[in-house]
Amino acid sequence: MNIGDVARRSGLPAKTIRYYEDIGLITPLRSANGYRTFRDSDLHKLAFLGRARALGFSIEDCRNLMTLYEDQSRASADVKRIASDHLEKIDAKLAELQQMRATLANLVSCCAGDNRPDCPILADLATDPEH
Repeated sequence: MNIGDVARRSGLPAKTIRYYEDIGLITPLRSANGYRTFRDSDLHKLAFLGRARALGFSIEDCRNLMTLYEDQSRASADVKRIASDHLEKIDAKLAELQQMRATLANLVSCCAGDNRPDCPILADLATDPEH
């Protein structure tokens, strides 16, 4: 398969596929004229990477997960540790987003939203967080 075929079948842009090759996540074959030739195993790896990235795993996590996936003697505890660490990061981000939402909802409810110039939203944004 060429890069267009594998991009279409994997759902990943060709630019992303080239990036994954550049950083060593995949290694397609090269024909005599230098064109990439993708095997079914490359397509499978790209689908794996696409799913992992869709779940928010970092490139380094994807690299580690791919290594574990290819290691038949892997310990599932290693995979679980990576996923658990990522889940903790998601939970922390959700808590941060919930706090942001609560603050913004409060500011929106305090703003009259009329023709007067005073606005608690702008006042809060202008507040120095150090004081």
